[in-house]
Amino acid sequence: MVKTKKKNEGLTERLNTQVANFSVLYMKLHNYHWYVKGENFFTLHVKFEELYTEVALHLDTIAERMLSLRSAPTATLEEQLQLSSIKEATGDENAQDMVKILADDFNTICSELTEGITLAEDNDDQPTADMFIAIRNSLEKHRWMFAAYLAE
Repeated sequence: MVKTKKKNEGLTERLNTQVANFSVLYMKLHNYHWYVKGENFFTLHVKFEELYTEVALHLDTIAERMLSLRSAPTATLEEQLQLSSIKEATGDENAQDMVKILADDFNTICSELTEGITLAEDNDDQPTADMFIAIRNSLEKHRWMFAAYLAE
């Protein structure tokens, strides 16, 4: 019984890290949307809005999954910044930096989602595993597009 509880706690921590990640990412994308400049302004301004809209949906989905599992998602900015694996925007990024940083953030989140998928499957929690798979699939597509944008 204790072993199962410990596994579930690990899954709850994984979910909460993603609530924090997507909260920070949501604000970072707004920052980039508002402050992007340069020749790619029109393209990136629209793309960042598309992404923060999608990120808000992922955030809500993960938090509601936690609530359905009778767990409490982090809901303060201070906690989210402490738990997040990604950093908030500095305000000093140029357009190219913004795309590169987001590609790196998506890499970090995708790696963590992969770990979360395994943990969820180990806990016979297919709904959480499926949720993480769907989110990872979307982020991997965006990450590929960032790499193409950056000509990598």
